[in-house]
Amino acid sequence: MCTGILYALAAGLMWGLVFVAPLLLPGYPAALLSVGRYLAFGLIALPLARMDRAALARLGRADWTEALKLAAVGNLLYYLCLAGAIQLAGAPLPTMIIGTLPVVIAVSVNLRDARRDGRLPWLRLAPSLALIALGIACVNQAELHAPDAAAGAGRLQGVLLACAAVACWTWYPLRNADWLRRHPERSPRAWTTAQGVATLPLALAGYLLLWPALRAAGAGFPMPFGPQPLRFVALMAAIGLFASWLGTLCWNAASQRLPTALAGQLIVFETLAALGYAFALRGHPPGPLALLGIALLAAGVAWAVRIRPQPLPA
Repeated sequence: MCTGILYALAAGLMWGLVFVAPLLLPGYPAALLSVGRYLAFGLIALPLARMDRAALARLGRADWTEALKLAAVGNLLYYLCLAGAIQLAGAPLPTMIIGTLPVVIAVSVNLRDARRDGRLPWLRLAPSLALIALGIACVNQAELHAPDAAAGAGRLQGVLLACAAVACWTWYPLRNADWLRRHPERSPRAWTTAQGVATLPLALAGYLLLWPALRAAGAGFPMPFGPQPLRFVALMAAIGLFASWLGTLCWNAASQRLPTALAGQLIVFETLAALGYAFALRGHPPGPLALLGIALLAAGVAWAVRIRPQPLPA
């Protein structure tokens, strides 16, 4: 249990990096950020696939089909929606919407996988969920009144895209955990690499389609790497390595060790890390209400990790 929680914490710290990348590359299309990140992830996965070639050779057609689905929805589509939301509404508001994932996933798993994982008692789970939801509301309220908060249609569009990202990443960890729990003998590292290999052709195709699409739109955007090529390549390589491969590796290791409902709640580490990075990028600390919200989020996670699932009667 402790090892699984530490893996989830490491994954959250690395995943938080993806929330600030769109802010460091203003003016870049969200689609380019998505395909660029996962093109880097796929290229990083190729030499790793050589190391795991024996484990990858044991994967069948159904396994590769599942890896392709996870790559399309949990990687490319999720980050397309998230990057677009951050560009339209700023980092904090989409971050807090993504922060509802622990609540959404825990409720979904308690309804869907109680027979397999045991049921987290609703009465004991409720205070944890309430603390997390209240913490999200506090930070959200503080950010809505921030001087640099997005306004108008941009905020609404950002909210809708962030909700779509939540839908993608509610589906992804449930399906990913299903595969990992059905194959406890398989290496989480090899499964992570398999998803990277599956992502590569999708990202490459997206990149090649985006190039003429931007030219046809007359946006005047310089391809292939945009107006800041060195920063773009460096950021894509960094988040491709740390957020996409190493972060997913840590998350897969956590998913094999923890009940899915508990692992879903620990995604809150990603929210806390993203908020910390966003405030550091702003150059000033969060206000009292935001700090209260962060404390409530941490308290909700601390409460959740004490709950043990109860097996259902046969």
